[in-house]
Amino acid sequence: MFDLLPFERRRNDMMNFFGDWGKDFFGEMGDQISAFRTDIMDKGDRYLLEAELPGFDKKDIDIDINGDTLTISAKHEASKEDKKDNYIRRERSYGSFVRSFDVSTIDAANIKAAYNNGILELTLPKLAEQKPESRKIDIG
Repeated sequence: MFDLLPFERRRNDMMNFFGDWGKDFFGEMGDQISAFRTDIMDKGDRYLLEAELPGFDKKDIDIDINGDTLTISAKHEASKEDKKDNYIRRERSYGSFVRSFDVSTIDAANIKAAYNNGILELTLPKLAEQKPESRKIDIG
């Protein structure tokens, strides 16, 4: 189960100074800006990962596996324009979210995904536990 925990930033890395400053400046809201909430449940032979992505279309969500890393990313762009008399109002919003997970103990070829009502569900089957091979060694 611990291998499904999301990758975290290293606190002592100088390259993350400004990212950490943003988290400190915005408080808990800083975490919500760049990530999305996930729940991971152990269902015995599989894990169930639920990611909250409200307001996204299925086409805006990408799930990629590179080696032992599963990455979920979502991008959202919306614009609205209202015209009344001499007044023009234009609003735009953009959002991009990314989270990565270690799936080294997951049967990656059999991962299933579904997206309903703003919740992305990934079924992550566990790899079959391999027992060490036992054999007798003759003394020569």
